[in-house]
Amino acid sequence: MLLHGPGALSDAELLAVVIGSGAVGRNVLELAHELLGRIGGLAGLGRASLSELLGQRGVGSARAAAAVAAIELGRRAVAARPARGRRIGSASDVSDYLRARLGAVQVEEFWALALDARHRILWEACLARGSLTGVDVHPRDVFRSLIRGGAAAVIFCHNHPSGDPSPSQQDLELTARLRDVGDLCGIAVLDHVVVGSDGFTSLAQDYWTRGRQLLQSAP
Repeated sequence: MLLHGPGALSDAELLAVVIGSGAVGRNVLELAHELLGRIGGLAGLGRASLSELLGQRGVGSARAAAAVAAIELGRRAVAARPARGRRIGSASDVSDYLRARLGAVQVEEFWALALDARHRILWEACLARGSLTGVDVHPRDVFRSLIRGGAAAVIFCHNHPSGDPSPSQQDLELTARLRDVGDLCGIAVLDHVVVGSDGFTSLAQDYWTRGRQLLQSAP
């Protein structure tokens, strides 16, 4: 089946290769078609947990584990960890990394990319996890971590499990508070990027200009 390359295969055929351990018979291919239909296609498969897959008819522990592992490998390949010292120059750089990592997460997660004075990555961390519709973020806790971690600047990022990256009023208000605290602490807030399966929104680009100017003017 793979003789002409994986790009020539349908979603169901690729899934059949994974869950069939390379041996794809008619029954395995039919199971792959049925599974994608029941679970919501590749998007649904990417969001499915191991226990959800185990609950599907015809999917045993070995097949479920293979599917989950394949999805995670693909996610990691797309979301290659940014090397320490790499310079972040735009919101798309943030989205390229964190959108793939957060795209299948079913709750909101709030992340920080800590940067040095030249906007090179020092470290990144998930600072808060919430629910399907929101996450509680406390600026004092956020900046305590950034101060301890020696950050000179920061880019925040969180996901919308709904897929729509449009910021809510709460997102805008939180960002304003974070920028104010950053000014007091001497840690520049360069951007707050909201990611979803439908794309991403840069608050610096769409809602204020200061963060974009700081990104462009880094030495």
